[in-house]
Amino acid sequence: MIKHPIHMTGHDEDADDPSVVVATKPKTKRPPLYKVLLLNDDYTPMEFVVAVLERFFGMSHAQAFEIMLTVHKKGVAVVGVFSHEIAETKVAQVMDFARRHQHPLQCTMEKE
Repeated sequence: MIKHPIHMTGHDEDADDPSVVVATKPKTKRPPLYKVLLLNDDYTPMEFVVAVLERFFGMSHAQAFEIMLTVHKKGVAVVGVFSHEIAETKVAQVMDFARRHQHPLQCTMEKE
């Protein structure tokens, strides 16, 4: 049995058909993320830092303790990565909480 090759005309039959709709996805960029950083100081008690991490970042006691030690030893630690609005809110919450408890704890954010 001999098979004959199919001949392509090079013409796309659907190209001129107005009923054929080609869906295009708009290219949306993901919003930038921000790291929330906790900075070491010589006055804020370690227990207070652990409490902040548990309360505002949902960490377990063990996780919070580890991060607190990192802040203590290295001077700074990333405590979470969030959208701009959430990072800003977390920083404000931590700073307000520290101020109300008369601790100089510093919390900042930077673009990832």
